[in-house]
Amino acid sequence: MASVNDSRIIIEFIQVGAYVKVSAIDPVSLVEVSIVGDPSASRNTLEQNAIKKLKFVLAKKRK
Repeated sequence: MASVNDSRIIIEFIQVGAYVKVSAIDPVSLVEVSIVGDPSASRNTLEQNAIKKLKFVLAKKRK
């Protein structure tokens, strides 16, 4: 499985009521993860948390 290249990760933000759902997708492996966060948090913080979770899941799958 290829390692994650941050520039190729697809990020999606969806406002759901009082929360924002952030999805991160690795286009190579087609692995998708989601986090739920506070909409008052910065987009960068939410995005970085989603990428961190994606990297964690991909590393777990490699083992």
